[in-house]
Amino acid sequence: MNSYKRPGLFGGFSLFPPVIKYLLIANAAVFLLEHFFLSGLKVGDVNLGDQFFKLFALQPIFHTGPYLSPISGPFLPWQLISYMFMHGSFTHIFFNMFALWMFGLELEHLWGSKKFLFYYTICGLGAGLTNLFIAPLFSPVAPTIGASGSVYGILVAFGYLFPDRYIYIYFLLPIKAKYLVIMYMALEVFSVASQSNTGIAHVAHLGGAVVGLVYLIATNKGKLKLFTGNKSESFRSKFYDNFTKPKEEPYKPVKNADYTELKTNDYKQEIEDKQKAIQDRIDAILDKLSESGYQSLTEEEKKTLFEESKKLR
Repeated sequence: MNSYKRPGLFGGFSLFPPVIKYLLIANAAVFLLEHFFLSGLKVGDVNLGDQFFKLFALQPIFHTGPYLSPISGPFLPWQLISYMFMHGSFTHIFFNMFALWMFGLELEHLWGSKKFLFYYTICGLGAGLTNLFIAPLFSPVAPTIGASGSVYGILVAFGYLFPDRYIYIYFLLPIKAKYLVIMYMALEVFSVASQSNTGIAHVAHLGGAVVGLVYLIATNKGKLKLFTGNKSESFRSKFYDNFTKPKEEPYKPVKNADYTELKTNDYKQEIEDKQKAIQDRIDAILDKLSESGYQSLTEEEKKTLFEESKKLR
């Protein structure tokens, strides 16, 4: 699964790119299986819903505290993946999937499906490992479910790449993405520090966010851009590296050496002028994209961005 090349509803910008679409379907399918098909279903004395939870929720390595229950089971390696597809209630899955779509949509378009899926997965794994080994240091642990660790990683990536993009809380209150990320992280840290018994895996949320941030810094030459307001530098550099570099064209020499030198200089100047014009054009589009979002682009700008982004895949 790499990138998609077929134009979508908005000139190549699909509302449901492949990875996000299949993640939404998979999470919804597991939710229906868990809560509607297996819940309360028994074979003899065995409750299939409880057994499903024991096998696929992320079970603590050491069960301690008041959370020991009939749905507690042994830790199994595949639970580090399967727990991300399980949710405890409709509101739990709804807000996770909505945030995945809202913040992940643009990331998958910029990164491509393969990189986006890798990032989503490592954030979920980081959240799971943090919950296994670090969460017990702060409070008793329980079996853990949900994609929140990955979603927090997606939120951090959005704030990292688009720090000055406005997010409308409840569709009314505007706040810059970088401040929204800081606010969410501060709330999670406060919840961990206060050891509040909310039944929410706050340490796992922080684990997913930290793993995502470390990955972003490592793949962007160590630049911590979340608080600086820089605009999509890594994406822009991709355009410059893949698009604005001149393509080597064979030069046919002529007999007159002086004439050849003159033509060569003219040719080089022409190439440099074209590079400058292209760079300025892409730079302006990326600035506009970072500030106001994809829908603010004109049809010509969308076409230009779409055509040149295909060269990155």
